Amino acid sequence: MAKKLRVGDPKKSAAGLPGVGHGLAAGLTQMGVRRTALTLLKINQPGGFDCPGCAWPEPGPEQRSHAEFCENGAKAVAEEATLRRVTPEFFAEHAIADLATQTDHWLGKQGRITTPMIKFPGSAHYAPIAWDDAFGLVARSLAAHEPDRAVFYTSGRTSNEAAFLYQLLARAHGTNNLPDCSNMCHESSGAALISTIGIGKGTVTLDDVHAARLIVVVGQNPGTNHPRMLTALEHAKRNGARIIAVNPLPEAGLMRFKNPQKLSGLAGRGTALADLHLQIRVGGDLALFQAIGSLLIEAGSADTSFIESSTAGYDAYRTHLGELDWAAVLTATGLTRAEIETATKLFAQSSATIVCWAMGLTQGRDAVATIREVVNVQLLRGMIGKKGAGLCPVRGHSNVQGDRTMGIWHEPPSWLPRLADATGVAMPAERGLDTVEAIRAMRDGEIKVFMALGGNFAAASPDSDVTEAALRNVDLTVHVSTKLNRSHVIAGDEQTSLILPCLGRTERDVQATGEQFVTVEDSMSNVHSSQGNLPPASPLLLSEVAIVSRLGALIAPTLPWSTWTADYRTVRELIATSVPGFDGFEAKVATPGGFTLPHPPRDSRSFPTADGLAHFTVSPIAPVEVPPGRLLLQTLRSHDQYNTTIYGLDDRYRGITGGRRVVFVNPDDLAELGLRDGEIVDIVSEWADTERRAPRFRIVSYDTARGCAAAYFPEANVLVPLDSTAAESNTPTSKQIIVRLERAALDAVSSGAVSSDAVSLDAAS
Repeated sequence: MAKKLRVGDPKKSAAGLPGVGHGLAAGLTQMGVRRTALTLLKINQPGGFDCPGCAWPEPGPEQRSHAEFCENGAKAVAEEATLRRVTPEFFAEHAIADLATQTDHWLGKQGRITTPMIKFPGSAHYAPIAWDDAFGLVARSLAAHEPDRAVFYTSGRTSNEAAFLYQLLARAHGTNNLPDCSNMCHESSGAALISTIGIGKGTVTLDDVHAARLIVVVGQNPGTNHPRMLTALEHAKRNGARIIAVNPLPEAGLMRFKNPQKLSGLAGRGTALADLHLQIRVGGDLALFQAIGSLLIEAGSADTSFIESSTAGYDAYRTHLGELDWAAVLTATGLTRAEIETATKLFAQSSATIVCWAMGLTQGRDAVATIREVVNVQLLRGMIGKKGAGLCPVRGHSNVQGDRTMGIWHEPPSWLPRLADATGVAMPAERGLDTVEAIRAMRDGEIKVFMALGGNFAAASPDSDVTEAALRNVDLTVHVSTKLNRSHVIAGDEQTSLILPCLGRTERDVQATGEQFVTVEDSMSNVHSSQGNLPPASPLLLSEVAIVSRLGALIAPTLPWSTWTADYRTVRELIATSVPGFDGFEAKVATPGGFTLPHPPRDSRSFPTADGLAHFTVSPIAPVEVPPGRLLLQTLRSHDQYNTTIYGLDDRYRGITGGRRVVFVNPDDLAELGLRDGEIVDIVSEWADTERRAPRFRIVSYDTARGCAAAYFPEANVLVPLDSTAAESNTPTSKQIIVRLERAALDAVSSGAVSSDAVSLDAAS
């Protein structure tokens, strides 16, 4: 039934008993009591399965709780291990056009797909198809066109084994068109880190977080996006660490954490986390870190010994900061000089500092330069390669970092010649398409086959109308999925579309040689095994490894695909031969808790750059110019979702119940714009090519930075122009969109006749 959107007061703390209750309720509703117990106690445990949610690392096996999961982890498992089923009868009952009118929330709640399905040209419905017929159709379609007319997309949930075989499949076919979800999130982190420290991964371990004296959380909301991180922050806090939160919105998880696994969290006040909240303007982080660097140098707080022995470019950096325009800094950040000086003192006093960040930094126009400024400050203080200190990009999906390690990249990885030697397959040398480039190519009719190994491309990508039209412009789309999602219902009349249902993380994977496990890599370069314990949702499901291999056998028949499918140890043997750091893979991953990949900056303060040094960089402060009457919008997650998976219609930490079409705006900005809390508006983004409109959003007066606004994705993705991307990384600028708010037609709320808790903006509950 329809639910009415209600707006209440934001929370001042995260988790506690409500977190336990909501997590368990999701499991009991979708799985029942016994199945809930069987799954939740196996999450993130040795011999169990890796949570299909975020990539935050687990403590060592001897330190893990029996309930090593968070509320959203429990929801993610419930979504996958649900007893609900999407059968051929469901597709016969529901035309694709009708499914396309449903919300993402409704689509996801229908359950697990049980059977391979196909939509033929001219058909209004999906119909069942045999596996062999599906693979034959894909192989023929690929063979009918030049290799670069195909795109092979990947989600961050894919295992190392499946990802490695998938990139081999694409390259054996002859293309590096391997866009992935990293292109839309942490590509900016990789670009910045490779150019400064020589490796595109963070430099810290979980033990470092526990030992830090100062932790700076920038552009990240751990309470919703990586809830288990709050336990690590609590651990650090109780060890004496100070915490700075840098975010346009105050977030409950960084105010106070009520650890649901401790009595003090269930019955007490919990632990206050952030000592300082810098309510920064969207996009102001580059200026902030330049100001902090300038003040640290001025105070004589540079680690000159480290700078002289291990870095290059310091003199140019120091000269640049000597000319810092403080008026520009204050305008860009929206902060006072006193606030910045307070933060700088915490940096200067800390003997071990970690800076963590997520998409609040990576999805802006100057994202790469901004992350380089974070690196600058850490190099300035010598905070790389020492206990309790370093750089910590916090990844999203549970194996998004592992996918890149396994070669899921539109750039040919350096180890590709080793794979060519091991397989006897010539590998393409030319750079492929990233996600934004792939959308453009599909839009322009240059792509004939689009295949997605997991994910929800239509909902995850920017410029929704353009992306959906691009998907419809492809002859064949292939979606390897566990559940129904938006991408399945974006189908052109004359298009062929396949849905190939696969096993999930929670399910047993039995092949010819017996039960198999897979591996994943977390945000901190730890590789460990994952093995499901539930029977498959349908006897017709195949593993991702099996799907890739059976298609590979038709595309590159000289390779031993059937051997790889029968025994995943043989896949890991090939990985060990090809990918640096994976020697002795099978023995290492057999160790409880797995193993950590080598990382020269972290392990030995050595930097795999051309000159063997870490690099300071210089960047101008050039904030996005926002015309009068406009706001700078960022997209974000609700607490009741993970990426494009919508668990429910509530965001209780921000006080939202029963809806998602809301836009958070500072009350002073509302007054200046002549708008009021509760009004219904269209959000209109302004870009050089055209305007984009997201209709009927309820204004929520909220404590966000002046001049800034926020709305949930994927609903607001329609506002992100395809050509608005970060310099160097080409990541969509989903955190930096110039918008105006227009009163919606037939707006009952603007008349004052309807109160703030009575707007119905979302369809199904």
